[in-house]
Amino acid sequence: MVGVRNRVIVLPSVICSHIVAERITDSIEGAVSTPHDHGCAQIGADHDQTERTLLNITLNPNVAGATVVGLGCEHLQSGPFAEKIASHDVPVRETAIQTAGGTDPCIEEGIELTNTLTKNAGATDEESACMSDLTVGIVSSDISDSTRTVADPLVGTVVNRLIQADAHVIAAGIERLAGHSDAVQDRAADSSVRRDIQTMVDRFKMQPGSTRSIAEDSIKYPLEEITATWGNQPVAEVIDYGDRTVRDSGLTLLDSPSRFEEAATGLAAAGASIIIHVTAEGIPTGHPIVPVIKITGEDSTASVLTDDIDIDARSSAPADLIATLRSVADGASTATERHGLTKFAINRVGPSM
Repeated sequence: MVGVRNRVIVLPSVICSHIVAERITDSIEGAVSTPHDHGCAQIGADHDQTERTLLNITLNPNVAGATVVGLGCEHLQSGPFAEKIASHDVPVRETAIQTAGGTDPCIEEGIELTNTLTKNAGATDEESACMSDLTVGIVSSDISDSTRTVADPLVGTVVNRLIQADAHVIAAGIERLAGHSDAVQDRAADSSVRRDIQTMVDRFKMQPGSTRSIAEDSIKYPLEEITATWGNQPVAEVIDYGDRTVRDSGLTLLDSPSRFEEAATGLAAAGASIIIHVTAEGIPTGHPIVPVIKITGEDSTASVLTDDIDIDARSSAPADLIATLRSVADGASTATERHGLTKFAINRVGPSM
């Protein structure tokens, strides 16, 4: 996998330390924080998913190092977690509020530790790469008319070209498959992937109704229309939320909802170094780890939110989106990066205790 940014992240292991993590980040140019609502009083699959997601976030190719900030009494302990990160050869530092002697000493220690990481990250040499080396994440947050008929097909055409060029694409937003499980299984590359798709759809049907509106509305439309962003390539892999892909080409489906913040974190954990987000409403939020290209086909959104949208699908060709991908991969800022708008959220399996 090829990274397109050089992020040093300050990662709270628990919700209780996320303010401290943000204050550390505020003092260091080039560092980003990943505040979240997890790490305490989670049990079973939910705890495992949170830890898995946070670990794989640190393994994203855009990450040059991580400082883990804990409280000291949480379920997901910062010390052992930092050791897991180090076992994957990621530069890592660790501090905790209780062991450092309180909030202010923890902030001071965190700044000192993180500064050592940012200095080393700044010395990293750049290497040349081509589009086939990219792992691109895609998520479409709605199934409005403009999304289905204008923006999604444009993205899907680019996805086809990327995969044909041996790039890797990871797609999030599986609730739209709930009413089309048989049809989507026909796109599986083999019988194993077919079984994985069915398991993923069955698991979604047992979850609470927070994403039911898209699932219910998607039944009204053919599968090809509501999954147009995926192109027409076979599904080569299905991965759970928080898991890291084992592929470097083809189409992977990520078991994630379409809600942008959670989908973006899942895609980043899976290994995507750039994300394409289709939004009719013009959701302006980006992600701290991965640059996000915003695309819309909605007339009012494209007209009013020009500073928040990177691609106006109404007047853009596939070549325009590919040119933007190249530009962002080469270091050009997206709209969300220019505005500094980021959100980090992890999907839940069930309620915390």
